[in-house]
Amino acid sequence: MSTPAARTAYARDVSATWWYTASSILFFVVLGLMLWAVPVVLEPAPLAVTAYALGVAGTLAASVLLLVRYRREPVEDDNASRMPWLLVLVGIASAVLLGFGAGSVILGTCFAASVVCLVRWRNGIRIRLVALLLVVIVTVWYVESVHLSGDRGGNQTFGLVLFVAVHPALTAASLWWWDIVRELDRARRAEGKLAAAQERLRLASDLHDLQGHHLQVIALQLELAEKMMTRDPDAAVAQVRAARASVDDARRGTRDLAARFRGVPLPDELANAADLLRAAGLAVDLFVDSEADRAPADVLGPVVREATTNVLKHGGGVSASLSLIRTAETWVLVVENDAPAEASPGSGGAGLSGIAERVGAVGGTMDATRLDDRFLLSVRIPEEGAA
Repeated sequence: MSTPAARTAYARDVSATWWYTASSILFFVVLGLMLWAVPVVLEPAPLAVTAYALGVAGTLAASVLLLVRYRREPVEDDNASRMPWLLVLVGIASAVLLGFGAGSVILGTCFAASVVCLVRWRNGIRIRLVALLLVVIVTVWYVESVHLSGDRGGNQTFGLVLFVAVHPALTAASLWWWDIVRELDRARRAEGKLAAAQERLRLASDLHDLQGHHLQVIALQLELAEKMMTRDPDAAVAQVRAARASVDDARRGTRDLAARFRGVPLPDELANAADLLRAAGLAVDLFVDSEADRAPADVLGPVVREATTNVLKHGGGVSASLSLIRTAETWVLVVENDAPAEASPGSGGAGLSGIAERVGAVGGTMDATRLDDRFLLSVRIPEEGAA
């Protein structure tokens, strides 16, 4: 059962794809309704006009609500009991009113089929349903053109009928494409989480092996010192010193292990930061100098991570940009993001002060500036100081 908490969060580019898909579907619905409204208006009949107007209102309402429901439903949820029967019945009834008002059976059939195609069907059913609907539409079109040619519906131009006849198939294809995009987005998120979990698992395994070895050695050395305390105090002191040296080795090994895992190339660090911001729904521009591999990753890497954290915590959640360039023997890192007026990036913590301290230690400078609704963080590090 789908709950608000279980609904999928979409990145900005995926959301844009959805709005394009939904607006395209609604555009063709509105355009078809407007085109078929022309003969109804030209031959005014109160009952026909009223029926057509009610059909237009019901079709648009059902289409919009079905699209909203389609986006919120998870792809893997195929519970038939959650079928939106009420909205489908409203859409079909509205399509019947459209056909009655325009005097065309094919019109009502096509819009009823379009409403049915707005439902998320189980896997394998959609393609069969679309094929069946196309057969029904062609059959109704043939019957109406041959046996009802004297009616107003039979005199509609070929292009006008074809426009609404292909709309159900276009609707189903558009929503199928959206499902693919959403699955790809979900796979990308799952891949990122899996990679992070594997990295943590590898770190935990290496840390366990390292600390387990040193702790076992220290325990044996202290146990030996305890046994030799009364018989040979000097030897016992030597074992205590050896245990202390083992503690230093363990501490040094832990630092080396942490440094190894933090030693990500700076271009990869910036790419990871951009991916993280995009996953949070921001539109991100990324520019990395072609010689970025030579930049001091040990200094700028933590700066990138801290700046990314500040954007996620204090930014407006709309857009951000990251750039690293080399100018006049100086590496320049610029992080810019939207920031509401009430937000103060880096305040309430040691974020910006920590960056300034780290950069200042190698002779660099940091500048944090607010420009209207934008927050700009600029870090400059001379190549000599970084080396």
